This record gives sequence, structure tokens and C-alpha cells, in this order.
Amino acid sequence: MRMATQSDDDIAYPSSIGFLFIHVGCLTAVWSGVTWHAAALGVILYAVRIFAIGAGYHRYFAHRTFSTSRIAQFALAFLAQTSAQRGILWWASNHRRHHRYSDTVDDVHSPVQRGFFYAHVGWIFVPRNDATDYAAVRDLTRYTELMWLDRHPYLPAALLATATWLIAGWPGLAIGFCWSTVAVWHATFCINSLAHLVGRQRYVTGDRSRNNWLLALLTMGEGWHNNHHAYQASARQGSRWWEYDPTFYALRVLSWLGIVWDLHLPPPAVVKGEHRLGRLVIDKVAT
Repeated sequence: MRMATQSDDDIAYPSSIGFLFIHVGCLTAVWSGVTWHAAALGVILYAVRIFAIGAGYHRYFAHRTFSTSRIAQFALAFLAQTSAQRGILWWASNHRRHHRYSDTVDDVHSPVQRGFFYAHVGWIFVPRNDATDYAAVRDLTRYTELMWLDRHPYLPAALLATATWLIAGWPGLAIGFCWSTVAVWHATFCINSLAHLVGRQRYVTGDRSRNNWLLALLTMGEGWHNNHHAYQASARQGSRWWEYDPTFYALRVLSWLGIVWDLHLPPPAVVKGEHRLGRLVIDKVAT
């Protein structure tokens, strides 16, 4: 793969207008006011969408850590895309690339290589990261409905924004949608940035991934990032009993209901740190 150059990393600001617009939309609460209905709606939408990102974008589509039906798969993809983090295939392909090149010069969002701001949000608006690498998600491209969703990345978010306005008026749009969307964005982005800078490393992974209990609290279990890098195929990221992972707990309940199945768990040797390190990890550590 061709190494990135400085000009490749220039942020195309026109593409970030929508992102900035939602942030500005949060300020309209000064005009619309804050109601209990809108605040409750915002809290609910934050929790539901954080789950959809962790269980959907990440653990299912990027890593295939469990199985589900085609209908539930589409529903999970649609729900994840209400977070306005682009298309499901775009998200999965970039995340797979992140793991393949984690914290090297070819990592799509490494704070070690390009700093906190770039890893947190800047990389999203770099033109060379716009395209979806369909070759990296061949297992997903065979689903026409997922391809359709990927071509209309912001439709679910637009429909949700409209629904919040219909349910709770302008406060519903400002608080229920804009506030919760911005909170979901930055909680998610902190996994790309802070979870490679702040926290503890339990396992040798060849990168700077770290476990951070506060990020785990904010993202329903995604903050156990070093655990995840040590064994990416696990539907459970909190590998120890005290590492809370509400996303996994919800997936476990869904498995009891028959909605999902084949939840992959890390082998005992991995949890204990007694597993053999792969060649890629060894090479990274040596480098």
C-alpha cells in the first residue's frame, strides 16, 4: 500500500459542513427551550444508538462476532446509520483497515502517527478516505439492501431527525436529535483517539490500544479497547467479570430470544494472556 503523504491528509472543509451544522444545531436549544420530553428522548436515543454502533457497526459488520437473520441485520444497519457516521460498508471497511495497520503509517486514524485531532475527527473529512473499500467487505457486498443503505448513508439519520421533531417539536429536534447525535459522535470518536493514548495495556497487541473504564462507561463497553485488539473476534469486550460491557449483555438477552446466535467469546488462553502471538503482532512489536 502506498504510504500517505501530508497533502493526502488535508481536510476538505466543505465536506464537514453537515458535521458543523449539527453542532450549531445544538445551540438552537437556547431558542427552542429544553423540555423533559426532549431531554428523555435525547437520553434514549443516545443509549440506543451507542448500542447500535457497538453491536452493529463494530462487533457485527466490522468483525462478524455473532450471527443474525437478514431482516435483523438490515434493522441493525439502519439503526446504526441513524447516528450519521456514514454508510455501514464504509464504516466496516475503514475499521478493518484500522486493525490491519493499527498505529502504523497506514492506519486510517492513529493518534500516534497524526495526532489527537486527526484521529478523533479530522480523518473523516480527508478526501482519500471518502471511498468505500468494497474489496475489504466482500462478505457484506452480497446483500443488496446493505449496498443500498451504504449509497444513502444519511437517510436513516434524516428520518430520525424528522421523527424527533414530530414527537417533541423543536426541542425534540435540538435536544433529542442534535445533542444526542453530537454526544454519540464524540463518544465513538474517543475510541479512535483517547483509547490509543489513555488507559492500561493488559495484552501485547503491537499497537497502543488501551483499556479505559470511563470510555467503556460512555460507550456501553467499547472502552475495553486493548482487550478487543487482543482478540477481535469476540462479541464480548469486557473479558474480566468486573469489566462492564452492556452491549454484550444486551446481545446475550437477544440470543436468549433467538434474534442473534453464535456469540463468539475469547478462549481462556487469550483472557489469561497465554496465547501465541501472531506474526503481524510480533513484527509490529519488533518494529
